[in-house]
Amino acid sequence: MVDLTGKIALVTGGGRGIGRGIALVLASSGASVIIGDINGESAEAVAQEIEGMGTTAIAITMDVTSTASVTKAMLAIDSQLGAVDILANNAGVIGAPGWAGGSGDADWDYAYAVNVRGTVISSNAVLPNMKQRQHGKIVNMASVAGPLARPIYPQYAASNAAVISYTKSLATEVASYNINVNAVCPGPLATDMFHTIAEVRRNTRPTETNLGDQELYRRDIEARVPLNREITPEDIGKMVAFLASEDARNVTGQAIHVDGGQVMV
Repeated sequence: MVDLTGKIALVTGGGRGIGRGIALVLASSGASVIIGDINGESAEAVAQEIEGMGTTAIAITMDVTSTASVTKAMLAIDSQLGAVDILANNAGVIGAPGWAGGSGDADWDYAYAVNVRGTVISSNAVLPNMKQRQHGKIVNMASVAGPLARPIYPQYAASNAAVISYTKSLATEVASYNINVNAVCPGPLATDMFHTIAEVRRNTRPTETNLGDQELYRRDIEARVPLNREITPEDIGKMVAFLASEDARNVTGQAIHVDGGQVMV
């Protein structure tokens, strides 16, 4: 396991799913973790879980689509723990709140607001201090949907492709400050987001009408994942922890797939 002792990490969208998995792995690696989430109760629950592990954690309510909200959160973090060493930009959505399929204007707008602009806003908030200290790690969460076609949710796929492109651009921009910027592209995970997708599939695909979440997930793994095994939030967290460590000091501008071999580049 990598050693992140003494590091301060912020995980956006850390209140559930992949974000929670990332936060728990970073904490188990020794980092003090800030759980940033638009849902304050979810953030507090994960923070308490980490505190129970004997590691420092705080919950911060923040909306990554709002520069004012992120700036306020950063001031609170700095006063309570200090400057952020590791930023895991994990907050992400498929479409507009209540998305139940489709790709209307509101879905495109919200997917880009959270997935792309949220990543940019949060990165911009930590970069001045990282540049001053000549050190920092930023890990952006993308998806295998970025390089692959996804007709059910094109706005999600396109926004993740944008995150991958932004990762490369930012990595080039801040390399001279000794800041590493990478992206992680998870394959299919059985999270709340998958449940939402499964509901849409049951409502739009006659052959899947009677299939539960687990059966749909199992079929996806068998059809799309060469290693033929479940991908977990902990798997994603371990990759984030590696990229956040000095073991990855010469890794930057990469989009690394944790998908059981679904995408091979």
